Amino acid sequence: MEVESLAAAASVDFSLMDLFWRAGWTVKAVMILLMAASFWTWAIIIQKLINFRRVRRDTARFDTSFWSGEPLNELYLSIAGSPQGASETIFFSAMDEWQRSHRSDGMLIPGARSRIERTMAVAVNRETERLNHGLDFLATVGATAPFVGLFGTVWGIMTVFRDIGRLENTNLAVIAPGIGEALAATALGLLAAIPAVIFYNKLSADANALTANFETFSDEFSTILSRQLES
Repeated sequence: MEVESLAAAASVDFSLMDLFWRAGWTVKAVMILLMAASFWTWAIIIQKLINFRRVRRDTARFDTSFWSGEPLNELYLSIAGSPQGASETIFFSAMDEWQRSHRSDGMLIPGARSRIERTMAVAVNRETERLNHGLDFLATVGATAPFVGLFGTVWGIMTVFRDIGRLENTNLAVIAPGIGEALAATALGLLAAIPAVIFYNKLSADANALTANFETFSDEFSTILSRQLES
């Protein structure tokens, strides 16, 4: 009898798709939720990696132009209202406020320095929000997906015990598929959570590094403008 049970259990298909189709509606809902979370997690990860690479490239290109010795007014005019990248946006917003702070006679309106610094701070905050957008989803998936998968596992095992009581049969061929379906939910939870946690930490560190770069540029540019104001 034991040999027959083992043979029957071995004949069961334990592929993920077959486990999904055999699962109950609650476990199916959990698995669908986790697969959707995993798909969306990878979509955010890929989009962020591409975006951060572009931000670094644009920042490096602008830094080369900014520190090349080209007059700031000419650099401002070359951007012509269509800044490319975060650093150009911060620079353009500051220079735009600098231009607006001059009266028709060429004199500066009082409080120009504080207005320019606030303008750059607003631009830095806006770019920081763009960098961090979507990372909260990765943090949520990383924190909750294992527990959602565990819920599906617990529910699936409860279903297995209910079937054992109903059929009064502890045959391995009866309980193995149900346990497999239950454990598949936990596996999907970990599959969603692990990359979410890893890339949340990496992307958060990258975002913080880029934000620090923007803030450093803002401070340096504020120092340059302060020299112009005091000259």
